[in-house]
Amino acid sequence: MLILYKDVNILIKIEMPAIDVSITERKQSFSQGEPEIKSIHGFIDFHQIPRDKGGIFTFYNVNDELLFVGKARKIRQRVKKHFEDNVSPMKNHRDEVYRIDVSIVEDPTEREIYETYIINEYHAKYNVEKVFYK
Repeated sequence: MLILYKDVNILIKIEMPAIDVSITERKQSFSQGEPEIKSIHGFIDFHQIPRDKGGIFTFYNVNDELLFVGKARKIRQRVKKHFEDNVSPMKNHRDEVYRIDVSIVEDPTEREIYETYIINEYHAKYNVEKVFYK
C-alpha cells in the first residue's frame, strides 16, 4: 500500500510487519511428569507471546483466511482477553480461530498504522471499526 500526501511529496510504503510468534490450536502431548497446560479454546501456547511487549496480532482460520486484527500495548493479555471476555468482537467466532500471529511493534503510532492497513488491505472478516473497503 502506498500513501501519498497531497501537500507534501512524501510516499510511504507499508507492508505486513514480520511475524515474531505464531501459535496454532493444538492438544498437549504429555511427557512423564509434565504438568497439564490449561487449554483456552484449543490454544495452549499463549506463554510464547511476550507478556510486556506491544504489538499487532492477527487471527486466522484453518483455511488461512484473516478473521481479526488487533493491537495492544501488552500483547499477551490482549490476545487472551479475546478468548475469555464477553465483550470481544470475536466472542461468537472464537472456535473459528486456528492460528494466531503476533508481530512486536512497540511504537503506538506504528501499531495504529499497521492495524488499519492490515484490516483494509487483507479484509479482516470480523473487524468492524477502521474499515474503509466496504
